[in-house]
Amino acid sequence: MGLFFYTNAVRYEELDNYVFMPKISIIMLFLGKYMFKRTIKEQIIGDFFKGKIIIIAGPRQVGKTTLCEEIISDLGATRKIQKFNGDDPESNPKLSDKSLDFLKNLVSDADIVFIDEGQKIAGIGNTLKMLVDHYKESKQFVVTGSSSFNLLDNAEESLTGRKFVYFLYPMSLAEIKDEKNVLPISKYRRDILIYGLYPKVVTLGSYAAKERELRELISSYLYKDIFEFNDIKKSSVIVNLVKALALQVGSEVSYSELAGMLGINYKTVESYIDLLEKNFIVFRLNPYFKNKRNEISKSKRKIFFYDTGVRNAAINNFQDFADRNDLGQLWENFVVAERVKFQKYNSLNSLNYFWRTYDGAEIDWVEERGGKIFGYEIKWNVLAVKKAPPSWEKYGNSEFKIITPENLEGFIF
Repeated sequence: MGLFFYTNAVRYEELDNYVFMPKISIIMLFLGKYMFKRTIKEQIIGDFFKGKIIIIAGPRQVGKTTLCEEIISDLGATRKIQKFNGDDPESNPKLSDKSLDFLKNLVSDADIVFIDEGQKIAGIGNTLKMLVDHYKESKQFVVTGSSSFNLLDNAEESLTGRKFVYFLYPMSLAEIKDEKNVLPISKYRRDILIYGLYPKVVTLGSYAAKERELRELISSYLYKDIFEFNDIKKSSVIVNLVKALALQVGSEVSYSELAGMLGINYKTVESYIDLLEKNFIVFRLNPYFKNKRNEISKSKRKIFFYDTGVRNAAINNFQDFADRNDLGQLWENFVVAERVKFQKYNSLNSLNYFWRTYDGAEIDWVEERGGKIFGYEIKWNVLAVKKAPPSWEKYGNSEFKIITPENLEGFIF
């Protein structure tokens, strides 16, 4: 029996007698039938030539460059395309603080200009502003970046009203399912919860290879922009902070306690977590409250990882389900990360929170949208299903639902 598959236009070797191969990833074999199709690809192409810069932001190694190459392949037959890379010492200076006349000569022959790793280019916001104001709908400029602080924040003023922003995350379940059939969760939940959904990790055929790739990702890529752009004196503090956050996934995080644990001050913890968020490693969830007397204050928050594989790599824990005591935490992190992807990719505008009262009533995930509030309790163990807390039911115009492995599909697809 043989199996082969394609992903991101790369053909993997045929795997003979794969049933007997040790530690072959279930999800890798199951994905053999499918091509990865990034959800935002057609949306991006649909926004071409509307007089706006297109910015694609997201973590390193999630496929931003691959996505751009696929778009180039689709459009290359009919459009002249020019590419620059902020990591390239030859390309970078050409786009840094140049005059409009120089920039016009640089891109005059192209219909579409792709700029990869735009956060590396000094003055990129002003460069893009001059180009889009001059060419308007006649040329399309597309920029990728792995740090929202160095790309989006620094270009915000220059590009106000001149940009469409897309976020690309690790693969979502919606992107690795068959168009007709949702993958049964029992077949893939082990691999995804332990190793996550970074594109390369998903396609690797053994668990040892997945672990090696995740360790390389942690050590070589994820913190790169933080250390390069933000003058971090002690990189070990950031690494230890990520470990501490990984161990507290699903729990309320105290910046004061983290500061004491790491030997730094409260403001430094706050600043570093902000950097981790702007570099797409973690995201914060603030508490929802209306009754200040009964519900916890704004000083509390939860922090989740965009990818469970990265979370597990941070604490070097790739143990199987039977040996873990954090399955509930992993499941909650996975579900909320998938929900964030779903919201972003489907333009579902929502304010997201968690909810807890001083007397212990809690709901893991709360969405405020369309004048209503929606509470979701996320449970790994179906037997632990419960009703909404009585104090939650006192809210008018609210709904409540339990999310388990059995009913996940309607929440993230």
